[in-house]
Amino acid sequence: MSQKKSSNYWREVSGILVLDKPQGLTSNSALQKVRHLLRAAKAGHTGALDPLATGVLPLCFGEATKFSQLLLDADKGYVTVARLGTTTDTADAEGQVLLQRPLPALTAELIESVLCRFRGEIEQLPPLYSALKVDGQPLYKLAREGRSIDMETKRRQVTISSLRLLNWSESTLELEVKCSKGTYIRSLVADIGEALGCGAHVEVLRRTLAGPFTLANAMTLEQLQQTAQPEEIDNPLLHHLMLAETAVMHLNTVELDPLQTERLRQGQRIALTDVQADPLLRIYANTGEFLGLGEVVASGMLHPRRLLKTS
Repeated sequence: MSQKKSSNYWREVSGILVLDKPQGLTSNSALQKVRHLLRAAKAGHTGALDPLATGVLPLCFGEATKFSQLLLDADKGYVTVARLGTTTDTADAEGQVLLQRPLPALTAELIESVLCRFRGEIEQLPPLYSALKVDGQPLYKLAREGRSIDMETKRRQVTISSLRLLNWSESTLELEVKCSKGTYIRSLVADIGEALGCGAHVEVLRRTLAGPFTLANAMTLEQLQQTAQPEEIDNPLLHHLMLAETAVMHLNTVELDPLQTERLRQGQRIALTDVQADPLLRIYANTGEFLGLGEVVASGMLHPRRLLKTS
């Protein structure tokens, strides 16, 4: 089929699917495969996974793409296997070996003494081979071109809220990580390897959590392909879409009367009678319809921020 689709090929589809991304695909390639299964006119993912990685990748379609940024900003969870003794240029198993060093005599006490240094707020240097952009170009592209990059200016603060040892052998650590947005597990593993004095790289990486979504919500690409009937108007895959508001259920709510609802839809601010401590709220009409998100400013006025199209 031609890459260029006719206007009647794409459909207005709205909702969220959580993909258990397979190994070997980029996040964008995975998104496009699912997009075609739905023939969705508008689609976006919520935080790229490396091709090596598998696991939770929320995909937003139609109106749900309005909440993609909130999912990008959400905490993430991973299980990773660190291969000790070998560093690579990409900090994972797909890179070229840079250095091999002797393995330390590991003990549970030694491992814990190192892991405790990486809990809480830490400073990270993103991997050279990453999608982080410099002057509009991803770092991996500049690295492949041999361009000189001052990486020290790219250091960032991230939060490791949980770092737990699941299993270990003389040459591997299996770790469970929960972290803030912008955390690079490859950098974390590389830094842990350096702290152990032997270096390390990511051998296995599986995302288990992205915001409110876990592996329990996820479907494999094979399951989606087996379910989908893209040519059918009532494509069975449509019934697996979660509502857009699923992405923001952690936010508190405010209910508007019909007049307030109409004003909000016209882009006007609403004066709230009850002072809301939370700056971002889910907004509902008194009919129960989800309207979108609003932001509360210091004056107590509710500003429309991300509103859904009128039904």
